[in-house]
Amino acid sequence: MAVEFFNDGQHKCIGFYDLVSGDGIQANQFLVVNGGHSALIDPGGDLIYRDLFMESYRYLFTKSLEYVIGSHQDPDIISSLNQWMLGSSCKVIVPKLWERFIPHFAPKLDFKNRLIGIPDEGMNIQLGDAVLQALPAHFLHSEGNFHFYDPVAKILFSGDLGTSLVNSDFSRPVDNFEAHIPHMEKFHQRYMSGNKVCRLWANMARKLDLEWVIPQHGRPFKGKPVITKLIDWVEKLQCGVDLMTQDNYQIPCSTTGEKINHAAARRR
Repeated sequence: MAVEFFNDGQHKCIGFYDLVSGDGIQANQFLVVNGGHSALIDPGGDLIYRDLFMESYRYLFTKSLEYVIGSHQDPDIISSLNQWMLGSSCKVIVPKLWERFIPHFAPKLDFKNRLIGIPDEGMNIQLGDAVLQALPAHFLHSEGNFHFYDPVAKILFSGDLGTSLVNSDFSRPVDNFEAHIPHMEKFHQRYMSGNKVCRLWANMARKLDLEWVIPQHGRPFKGKPVITKLIDWVEKLQCGVDLMTQDNYQIPCSTTGEKINHAAARRR
């Protein structure tokens, strides 16, 4: 199902929330259209390619797709790249750090003149009469990672930051932030690298004029009051290396391997 987050007739931001089925992690995909220009942000993998192609078709003619943009290198972000490159003449925009890894998703295609690397400091992406800003979000969670800000729609596409693990109502904005924290906390504690980068990100995010923060998984955040609470929560978050102790770095006892071997034997 397509959800329009912004549409003034010329500029549109559309999210796709319920395309993943089976064992894959729920993920959101985004399409930004300005006039005859369009960009897909984090379009996902082969698991959803056909459905995303069909759902997005009423907003763009696929052969005219201008950009496929990946915030980082994970399979649920951009492993359908081969399909989009075959079906259009799009250029691919990814973090420069991951630029040489991306052709592994489409090994038989020629990336010459089609691959654009985002430098660590970020950059502006011209899309028709609008600009998408690639904002540094390194180590949240990937080493080379970017969020994308749309100043026209006042939307921040925040990748894995803000992710919630919920079972339904994926497109419904969070209305009670405190009640929503348990759906986010464990994910962020494990997937975000540490509080230092959370604080640096929060300082940057407060400078943006935001009406929406929309993560790649789970529910979006709408309105300045709830977005302020999100930024404040991220700023104070203890996560990743902050939580590691020597207990997390132990040599497995011999019984661990025995348990795995016994389980494999039972499956046979």
